[in-house]
Amino acid sequence: MNEHESFHHPGPSRTETDSPLLALDNLKTHFRTERGLVRAVDGVTLTLNRGEALGVVGESGSGKTVLSRSLMGLLPGSAVTSGSVKFAGQEILDLPMKQRRHLWGAEMSMVFQNPLNSLNPLMKIGKQIAEPLRLHLSMDKANARETAVALLKSVRIPEPERRLNQYPHELSGGMRQRVMIAMALACGPTVLFADEPTTALDVTVQAQILEVIGEQRRDRNMSVVLVTHDLGVVAGHTDQIAVMYSGKLVERAPTKTLFAEMRMPYTKSLLKSIPKLADPSHTRLATITGRPPDLVNPPKGCNFAQRCPYARPKCHVEEPALEPTADPNHVFACWYPVGSPEFTEREAELEAAGYVPATVAGVS
Repeated sequence: MNEHESFHHPGPSRTETDSPLLALDNLKTHFRTERGLVRAVDGVTLTLNRGEALGVVGESGSGKTVLSRSLMGLLPGSAVTSGSVKFAGQEILDLPMKQRRHLWGAEMSMVFQNPLNSLNPLMKIGKQIAEPLRLHLSMDKANARETAVALLKSVRIPEPERRLNQYPHELSGGMRQRVMIAMALACGPTVLFADEPTTALDVTVQAQILEVIGEQRRDRNMSVVLVTHDLGVVAGHTDQIAVMYSGKLVERAPTKTLFAEMRMPYTKSLLKSIPKLADPSHTRLATITGRPPDLVNPPKGCNFAQRCPYARPKCHVEEPALEPTADPNHVFACWYPVGSPEFTEREAELEAAGYVPATVAGVS
C-alpha cells in the first residue's frame, strides 16, 4: 500500500466470522537506546474477533501498554517494529503515518491512562469532542455539538450541555475519564483500546467506568482491548485474557478458563496479589518478590525463573514455548505449570518450610 492509497474496510460481502478483526503475528517492538535495544514487546501472537473483549494483563514494564500503542501506531522515533499486524484482513504495521491517521478515531481509538494529561487544559470539553467529528465525519459546528451532547449522555455524564462549556480541571477524575471515553467513541470505532482506564479512581467510580465501556461495547458491537495490571479488573469484563511478562506472552485463555485452570505461576502470583474482601483489616498486600529482568540483556531460559519459587535448573537455561492445553484456546509457557507433579511437589516443600509464595514475608 503506497502513501496515496487509503485504508479500506472490507465490504459487506465479507462476513465478520471469516477472519479475526485484529491479528498479530510475532509482533516485536524494540527501542534503540545507548545501552542497546530494549525488547519491550518481543514476539507476541494474538487474535481479536469483532465484538470481543480482550484483557492484556501484567506488571508495570511487562510491555502491555507498548503493545497497544504499537497497534495504534503511537510510538516514538526510537521504536523498531517487526512482524505482522492485520486489521480487518489488511496489513497495517508498515502503513505510512498519513494512512495510519485514517484509522484513528474512525476504526481504532484509545482511552489513555491519565485523562488530565491527555485532555487539552486550555480547550473546553465541547471543542475537544467536536474536533474528531468535524475532522473525520465532516460535521458542521451545530451537528458536532449536538452529537457531543449525545455522546456525553451515553457515558452517563449529567448536564451534558453545561459540561461542554467547562474545562478539564473543572471536572472530577471520573468525569474526565468519561469524557475521554466519549471522545474515543465519537467516530464509532471498530476497536477501543483502554489503557489502565480506572487508575487513580476510587472503587465505585472504577466499576462505573468499566460498566460504561461494557455498555458501549455491546451497543456498538465494538471490540475492546482492556490493558491493566489487575486481574480483578478484567475478570468480569473480558472474553479472553492475555498475560504478559517482560515483553512476552506467557499465558492466554478464555477468561473463565484462565481463572479456573491457570497454568503459569506468574499468572497465579498476579491473582494472589489482588486484595480480598475476606482478609482482616490492615492485611498487607501480597507481592511478587524480586524485580523484572533487564529487557536489554534478558536472562537465559524463562524470564520469570529468577523470581519464581517453583523454578528448577531447566528453567534457567531453556526458554519454554507457548504450548496448548487440552483446550487449544488456552496456551501457556512454563516447564512446570500449576497442577503439574513438579509444581505440586515444590508447593508442598514451600508450605512445609513456612514459605507462602507471592507474598511479603510474614503475611498470611
